Amino acid sequence: MTELPGSQSALFRTATAVAKLGAEVNGIGGVRERAVWSGAIAPGWDIAANANGGYLLAIAARALGAALGRPDPVTISAHYLAPGKPGEVTIRTEVIKQGRGFGSGTATLLAAGRPLLSCIGTFGELTGAGGPEVVDRAPPAMPDPEDCLPVEATSTFPPPFMGQVELRLHPEDGQFLRGQHTGQALMRGWFRLRGNEPADTIALLCAADAFPPTAFNAGLPMAWTPTIELTVHVRARPEPGWLRCTFATHFVTGGFLEEDGEIWDRTGRLVAQSRQLALVPRTQPPPGAPSGPPAG
Repeated sequence: MTELPGSQSALFRTATAVAKLGAEVNGIGGVRERAVWSGAIAPGWDIAANANGGYLLAIAARALGAALGRPDPVTISAHYLAPGKPGEVTIRTEVIKQGRGFGSGTATLLAAGRPLLSCIGTFGELTGAGGPEVVDRAPPAMPDPEDCLPVEATSTFPPPFMGQVELRLHPEDGQFLRGQHTGQALMRGWFRLRGNEPADTIALLCAADAFPPTAFNAGLPMAWTPTIELTVHVRARPEPGWLRCTFATHFVTGGFLEEDGEIWDRTGRLVAQSRQLALVPRTQPPPGAPSGPPAG
């Protein structure tokens, strides 16, 4: 496994690298391979001192894709069990089924024996994937990246994670950075990895959880929004360049909210969709966060 990267210079592939430690095959009820992988949560990928959920899922997905021998997560669902801190982790994978075009399995990410997330996924090969298409939605209309609001990392808010990726927010949706909000639970913007690193399909899992919560524009507390479950459907491998993203919430009820996401590449092709279930933000804001819109 590659050496643990520094907080400002880590490439995404390095920060999500895994290495196989061992495996066993259980032939009872069908051949299933269980394997253990080593990895690390790199410093600097955190939000409010806890590793970003999409980044954690990407580590687990690296191991699961390697276990299945297939590079692209077609669909993957993760349940978050505990926060993650920088340091060594292990990933336990189990291959459930290998088919002609797809393979399915599970992965559990653990730190010091404590499970942080558990996921189930189906992986395949999306190079040259094609077929009939019916698309009745267009990519969200947005200014060019240079005309959007950059999110710059700080030690508190915006969090260190923003130093590992590049985010440019739609000017309307980024006003929460100045203590204002639109009243609409919507967050649009551009995403790419730093250092001109091309985004693979694993990076789409990180992009699906990289943006500020939609709740920040809905008049809810600007605070940590813990993810309970995140599902990502990957439709295609993205072309290099900026990814155009939009996330929206329509229901805030019973202490929960959902975020529905769309990710489009520079050619205008839909490359991923996501849905996240999260807790309504806690009333305690992160250090350094704006307290809310000005009175009046």
